[in-house]
Amino acid sequence: MNQTKAEANADEAYRHAEQKASQYFVTLSQRLLNNTHIDTLTKDFRTWQKKHIHRWSWLSWFAGKRKPDAADIQKYMHWLNATGKIDDYLDRSISYIYMRDLGQALDNPKTKDKIQRIAKDTQAYFMRVASEQQRQADYISPAALYRWGQREQIEEAVIWVMDKLKHVAANIPPELDAAQAQRKLIKIILGVVLHVDDELTEDTPREERIAKLDAAIRLGYSYGLTYPFVDDLLDSQALTTQEKEQYSAMIQQALLTGIVPDLGEWKGPQLEVIRYVHSELREAFEYIRNYQHEEMRHTFFEQSYVFFQSQEIDRGKKLSNAHYTNEELYIPIIIKSASSRLIVRSVLSAPEDEGFDLRTFHYGIYNQLADDFADMFDDMQDEAVTPYTYYLKYRDLRQDLINPYELYWAVISFLIHDVYHSNAKAREVILDRAINGLKRCRERLGQAKYDEVMTIFASAQPGLNQVVQQMVRKADDVEFLDKLLRDQVVSQLSNDKQEKESFQQTIRTVREQINVELQINKATEELEMKGKLMDAANYSLQGDGKRLRPILTWVMGVQEYGLSESAIMPLLRSMEYMHTASLIFDDLPTQDNAEVRRGRSTLHQLHNSATAELTGLFLIQRAIREQSSLNRFDAQTVLKLIQYSAIKAEDMCMGQAMDLDSKGKLLSLEELNTICFYKTGIAFEAALVMPAILAEVKEEEIDALKAFAYHAGIAFQIRDDLLDYGGDQQTLGKPAGQDERNNNSTFVSILGETGAQKAMWEHYCLATDALRQMPKPIPFLKHLLDYLVGRER
Repeated sequence: MNQTKAEANADEAYRHAEQKASQYFVTLSQRLLNNTHIDTLTKDFRTWQKKHIHRWSWLSWFAGKRKPDAADIQKYMHWLNATGKIDDYLDRSISYIYMRDLGQALDNPKTKDKIQRIAKDTQAYFMRVASEQQRQADYISPAALYRWGQREQIEEAVIWVMDKLKHVAANIPPELDAAQAQRKLIKIILGVVLHVDDELTEDTPREERIAKLDAAIRLGYSYGLTYPFVDDLLDSQALTTQEKEQYSAMIQQALLTGIVPDLGEWKGPQLEVIRYVHSELREAFEYIRNYQHEEMRHTFFEQSYVFFQSQEIDRGKKLSNAHYTNEELYIPIIIKSASSRLIVRSVLSAPEDEGFDLRTFHYGIYNQLADDFADMFDDMQDEAVTPYTYYLKYRDLRQDLINPYELYWAVISFLIHDVYHSNAKAREVILDRAINGLKRCRERLGQAKYDEVMTIFASAQPGLNQVVQQMVRKADDVEFLDKLLRDQVVSQLSNDKQEKESFQQTIRTVREQINVELQINKATEELEMKGKLMDAANYSLQGDGKRLRPILTWVMGVQEYGLSESAIMPLLRSMEYMHTASLIFDDLPTQDNAEVRRGRSTLHQLHNSATAELTGLFLIQRAIREQSSLNRFDAQTVLKLIQYSAIKAEDMCMGQAMDLDSKGKLLSLEELNTICFYKTGIAFEAALVMPAILAEVKEEEIDALKAFAYHAGIAFQIRDDLLDYGGDQQTLGKPAGQDERNNNSTFVSILGETGAQKAMWEHYCLATDALRQMPKPIPFLKHLLDYLVGRER
């Protein structure tokens, strides 16, 4: 078969990468064979231990407290600060990121200054969080991310990437570890942003800084998408063998030609997954290609091909094959571990940096061997071929196999003395990291299993192992912030997924219960005309309503305040009766003149306006009747609730009157906010406050609920306006563009689409702030807020 020029160039690039990796592997193998690194490392540890093995200090009992569990990161950071350890902790943590992710030399004066500045800012952040007594710091929350975007004036990019991440989370196949996949993607985005931020200075013009950070977020997402939807997807069991072959061929063609091919005829069961992934990767691929300078495109495609090809070679290995050579085991991982970070600079079209390329190339295998050591038992279970799994399986049959753990220490010695030229800071950080990894392994496996692992991998180098194990047992101050944050992020993503599933299940379950309870039953000898009103009311109630308000009341009443479900059922019915009545009035020709509601004809379209008006009045009276039947609560408390409900109903009428009066008028943002609150926000407030009244909670908590409802309600209305502006009737259940046809002022007409999105997220953040004032976290409200701004209907 004839080879195209692109294929020939790509193959030549891979052969060049193989040669370079092979030379590195020979160097490492020779050192391992001669054991020339052991004495050097032993000396390194003797120097290193002076800072890490010390006698007990009274500082560790500061304020009468022992060292807290690092999993509680805020307490841990406070303890570090109190004991005077925080400076060293942050210095090694930030230094490590500069080595691993940014490929920097730690003896560079500019790098030193940047590390000190970032460490100082990081310390200030954690101390501020502690002083504000936040229950949990926001590391990846939408509110924290958007606030950062505001400070950098890149809100549009932040809104864009949050929407992208939401859809990625929804489309990750169940065969993949969703939390890990999202973590990797977020990590890549952060890494690309760090690369760009590292290039910026105080003298960088503001507009240039904004443009570069905006692009970094989009490029980071576009490149990072390859981890869940290329690497993880091809490694998983989500695709059949035939699908993997077809998918790999498509990726390879894109890298060779610079153009993503059409999906074509897909042969396999995962068409929907692949359709989304193909669309998203094509958009990402084209964004990177269009961003790059012409002269850098070749480098990007070449490096990407080399990276993908090394992964493909690794993926093709079978653990059942007992004949892989050391070169076949190690050279592909040297290539892929270096390429994954080298690509970042070509993605950004950054100028060539020989020092960066050299350090990054040699550093990659150190990180890969450390990761493979941590994951070896999971990899063994998955029958994945890594140097560790292969050595575990064939060490007794193959005396020629290189021990990957021994090679790991040879790499460490090479990095310290040949790459970083015996720099004291580099030695400190690398050995800190190595001992930290072993400590975490021992904690994860337990002492007995850890000793068994060490017997397998470390017994051939007893002298070095004795020193290393002494450090594992006795050394302190080797923790790293990125490890703690990684654990926190994975935990947060997993918890968030569980909470979201619980949120959705609660909505489904309670909605079904409420739907059953809403039916207004006729008496045996009901008057005909009243029966017709009941039929009209039931027609309106039976539409495909979200039931958010009674669901919210149920959650607050039953889950949060411990009220009896049966006791508050009349309140739930009253909430939906009042809401449905307001919709009937809103839809009338004299008001919004709507033809479709909840996917069906509006009531006045089905009957007439008079019937609709009377049905609305009937439902309001029915709601009052339900509230007055809350007979399992204190009478004065119920009276207070009815009075509150009546006031809010009056306010909603005023809000609708304001809305009608505004038709054809150009409103100010303040006027629109006011109308929006009285039309929408006040109903959210009632849903939250009325169960709080029945539970007789403190006024401070009710004030926080009101603040949350105000901002959540406006965010909800802005999302409604955005959907009306750009949604479709099938998804919405009603025609889009009604506001424009009726000449209504909306957040979109006043602020524009982008301005409305920014306003929505500002209210989202303020609602989040209000939730923090509650006595305890309420996950349902957090996810309700996410739903309000992320819904498609």
